[in-house]
Amino acid sequence: MIIVPRKPAGPEQLTNICESLARLGLTGQILNSSNATVISIQEDVSQFPSHVFNQIPGVEKVIRVQSQATLATADKARSIKLNNGLIIGGQTPVIMAGPCAVEGQAQIVHIAHKVKEAGAHILRGGAFKPRTSPYDFQGLGLEGLKYLSEAREATGLPVISEIMASSQVETAEPYIDILQIGARNMYNYELLKEVGASKRPILLKRGFSATLNEFLNSAEYIMAQGNTQVILCERGIRSFETQMRNTLDLASVAALKLMTALPVIVDPSHGTGRRDLVRPMSRAAIACGADGLIIEVHDNPNAAFSDGEQAITVNTLEKISKDVTSLCQVFGQDLRATPVIAQS
Repeated sequence: MIIVPRKPAGPEQLTNICESLARLGLTGQILNSSNATVISIQEDVSQFPSHVFNQIPGVEKVIRVQSQATLATADKARSIKLNNGLIIGGQTPVIMAGPCAVEGQAQIVHIAHKVKEAGAHILRGGAFKPRTSPYDFQGLGLEGLKYLSEAREATGLPVISEIMASSQVETAEPYIDILQIGARNMYNYELLKEVGASKRPILLKRGFSATLNEFLNSAEYIMAQGNTQVILCERGIRSFETQMRNTLDLASVAALKLMTALPVIVDPSHGTGRRDLVRPMSRAAIACGADGLIIEVHDNPNAAFSDGEQAITVNTLEKISKDVTSLCQVFGQDLRATPVIAQS
């Protein structure tokens, strides 16, 4: 942390600030340059809220030079191994694919078979649907979870689905392999704590107005409860552009890969809101270093119960899967046509 004293910063003022820091068990080092004097703190200050330092007499402002998300930003590799041996965050990008919403038993089992044939490694599908309008389809709930579990049994694909409330965690765990926290719930700290106590991997989506530090601190809430199996997902941010649903911030993917060892995947469906942009943005996501993709796929997008305008067909998914293979060969990554299963 850097403490900037109020000007003019005289010797007595600087001494008083350092003494206040000493009472907190911290050591302040006075640094002088040609145009500024600051006080540097080298110890870990993550347990101290900023107002503790701001209220010290003579302090103008404080600057945290490291994220408070000490677990999320640790250098230790955080690749995730699912029960079937599939690795997320390893050498091979993974593809999660399926409909925005589970619409019925036959529908989700049919699509599960199709996306597997097209190269997907994980089945996605929404049982609980957070919708902007209260009159839109809200999902099938527990019934939808049971259908996802049946699709898993039929295809062998692990399943990811979103939960929206703490009360849904225990309900969902028997039916799905990865719990998804949606963009609207990135700031739902009680829910983050609840999934932090879960044994399931967590896919955390970036809020549409969240900074990367806020994103990582949300991951920290989960990890601080003991669950280090966190996957970060860039799904687009809100901007002034009107041609797309969101602005897909692929620079964040490259930045996060420098800031954290957690797997980072990209959602080009929500990131653009347009099915004609999903394939090119999928290619771009892999090219900038994403560990995988989560894509909305429907056998009849125009008839989808939700978000049909951004859902692609199975045929397009197959093309994306081939794109991913080709890109990883170009970049020297070890991508196989089938899921990477770790050796036990």
